[in-house]
Amino acid sequence: MSASVDVNQLVQAVGDAIVVADPNNIITLWNAGAQKMFGFSADEALGQPLDIIIPERLRARHNEGYAKTMETGQTKYGSDLLKVPAAHKDGRAMSIAFTVALLHGADGEVTGIVAVIRDETARFQEDRQLRKRVTELEAKLAAMAN
Repeated sequence: MSASVDVNQLVQAVGDAIVVADPNNIITLWNAGAQKMFGFSADEALGQPLDIIIPERLRARHNEGYAKTMETGQTKYGSDLLKVPAAHKDGRAMSIAFTVALLHGADGEVTGIVAVIRDETARFQEDRQLRKRVTELEAKLAAMAN
């Protein structure tokens, strides 16, 4: 049994952000999840470089890696879950986790890259607080043992 799926409806209905950028690092798809996560409407994001969600201090490194991926047609990240900082429209820092996949045209040439992104900010902050607390408790235990 096969069901017909409206791919555009699927992309827009998914809660995670789905972002596609062309070989020049320009956003060509921005779903409702991306709008909710990053604060930019589709009208604001489409046609803009991915820099709008990349912290300034990481842009050069990102752009270098992106260009290399487009040039070689290979990404070392494949199905790996990447965890990196990101930036919201209002300027606040975020922590995101995402997977990427290269998109290819009929001739096999890379036409862009798709990222499926989840906001991990709250979990990152909780992990940071737990690690800090563990460090404090270990220090107390070490002081008591001396």
